[in-house]
Amino acid sequence: MTRIKADLCIIGAGSAGLSIAAGAAQMGANVVLIEGHKMGGDCLNYGCIPSKALIASAKHAHSGIDNPAYGVAEVRPQVDYSAAKDHVHRVIDAIAPVDSQDRFEALGCTVIRDHARFISETEVQAGDTIIAARRFVVATGSRPFVPPIDGLDDVIVHTNETIFDLRDKPDHLLVIGGGPIGMEMAQAHRRLGCKVTVIEGAKAMGKDDPELAAIVLDKLRAEGVEIVEDAQASRVSGSDGAITVYTPKGEFTGSHLLVAVGRAANVDGLGLEIGNVAHDRKGLKVDASLRSTTNKRVYAAGDVAGGLQFTHVAGYHGGQLVRSLMFALPAKARTDHLPWATYTDPELAHVGLTEAQARKKHGQKLTVVRSEYAHNDRANTELRTTGLIKVMVVGGKPVGASIVGHLAAELIGMWAMAIANRLKMTAISNTVLPYPTYMELNKRAAGAYFSPKLFESDMVKRIVGLVQRWIP
Repeated sequence: MTRIKADLCIIGAGSAGLSIAAGAAQMGANVVLIEGHKMGGDCLNYGCIPSKALIASAKHAHSGIDNPAYGVAEVRPQVDYSAAKDHVHRVIDAIAPVDSQDRFEALGCTVIRDHARFISETEVQAGDTIIAARRFVVATGSRPFVPPIDGLDDVIVHTNETIFDLRDKPDHLLVIGGGPIGMEMAQAHRRLGCKVTVIEGAKAMGKDDPELAAIVLDKLRAEGVEIVEDAQASRVSGSDGAITVYTPKGEFTGSHLLVAVGRAANVDGLGLEIGNVAHDRKGLKVDASLRSTTNKRVYAAGDVAGGLQFTHVAGYHGGQLVRSLMFALPAKARTDHLPWATYTDPELAHVGLTEAQARKKHGQKLTVVRSEYAHNDRANTELRTTGLIKVMVVGGKPVGASIVGHLAAELIGMWAMAIANRLKMTAISNTVLPYPTYMELNKRAAGAYFSPKLFESDMVKRIVGLVQRWIP
């Protein structure tokens, strides 16, 4: 048995763990990084990267269908599903060196490729190595949650951890779960030539602004995705190539089944009880500084911290913890400025409070302003006029923004910056942007906030009248 000491021991080499390890090691800390599976974690291997790569293939497959509107002949693509998966894995391979063991060892980290578990409040064991560290960060991420549906154990079930290795194109993909992962994969597979049925126990995209979500769902249905809501799956039967899902809305049979109903924090097997680290099924119990409520040597970052489960949130946690652990500076993790996006076509993105949340919290103090894609010149040139921006404003400052439409995930960045830095709407309206761009949608939304104050105010009109009479 080998024993080593470290300033910082990080369990998990996903987005959060890698961010912390890179920062801490380059600042001179003695860092041990432990990973029992793949370097890069879920995002690189099973999540953000492969899903967006497959979505890119699907967009190219779909693009020729709309050609006549642009004066170009329609092109019906010949989809090679296996080749699309080759594209997915080439993208993973291209990014993998950035997250590799070699890179982090070159940065000065001791990388141990084994599963870790606490053996005391101050020690972790990984394989035949015991690490005693001044501080620990648990960044083990999450995994797909597979619900206890009767019969599910008797059929082949795909999750995001297996769907990207599937080489044979499904004839009919059944998707249980109408959240972001389910809807992204549903549209991508439909565009790649599969029949697709989404089965959702409540409302599809139910956590999003309902007005904006309806625009996305209408587009998916128009492309041929069958979306069945209020259809809780009660039982599954069949065999490979013929799987049936039973719901109160009827029975649905397809060739393949994808389950995308949520995530579960990876806390099993970590010996958290031995380490005196309080936790539940959502992850570690931590305070606002991401520090364990029961073992002050231990911190959590990313999905296992029990909050929003996004790669960029994990990266944000990493930055906060580097500040805290390296410099002993106070660093509390905020949530009000964290954006998220669903990469359907059209995209849907949020930051801060939704309209419903803002109305509940701020009541009459709230002003909601809108900007329609149909009024944007760049959107008109590209026939991308379906979509809108909503901005929730209180006291002249945005407290939330929701966008549905082309490039929504890019456009939300301006509002994320404004909310993170507590900027006023004037910061957006004063910004000069190149013309024509989609970014002007954001400025138009800011203008919509000030327009009533300028153009519908009797006081402003009286002042302008006096100025015009008295100034030569």
